[in-house]
Amino acid sequence: MNEVPKRQIRARYDDETVTVYQAFRPEIGDPAVADGRWPEAFSVERMTWIKPSFRWLMYRSDWARAEGQSRILGVVISRRGFDAALEAAVLSGYKPGVHASKAEWQRALRRSPARVQWDPERDLDLRPLPHRSLQLGLSGELVRRYAGEWLVRIEDLTPLARELHATRDAALLPPERPYPMPPGAAVRLGAA
Repeated sequence: MNEVPKRQIRARYDDETVTVYQAFRPEIGDPAVADGRWPEAFSVERMTWIKPSFRWLMYRSDWARAEGQSRILGVVISRRGFDAALEAAVLSGYKPGVHASKAEWQRALRRSPARVQWDPERDLDLRPLPHRSLQLGLSGELVRRYAGEWLVRIEDLTPLARELHATRDAALLPPERPYPMPPGAAVRLGAA
């Protein structure tokens, strides 16, 4: 059995697109699915966190039961956009060995429109696994590009979340595999 690297993006993707997951209240999720685009209630003025791991979002949203997170969306975006966000991203916390100094990290963080956090991946019972899953926070121009030019389609995965919660049937999980990070981003984000 191959050991999973400590930090690795695992995602559902093809040559052109990657699917990321978000949870919203119905006032945002329902019209997003119905119209295939973000409604006015989706703010491009604040940071939005996207997750390529479906299981991690199930943990975060408590299987679509958490307050304000009852609609689970699969947001299909261009790989070009996702890679651009990774290239712009900075770790949300200082990490010796990745950053030359804490001051250098703080400068990079102030300039960057994207943040990365590595949180424990989850099994189907939402227990932490020994490897990490990516969360990517987008702000400023990157949120506008995410909501506009990068957007391919929005899928309602709320029924899937509920079925998985009831059955814990791994065969229902969206297929995720290691995502090839841009080399410079892998080093800068502590995943090399």
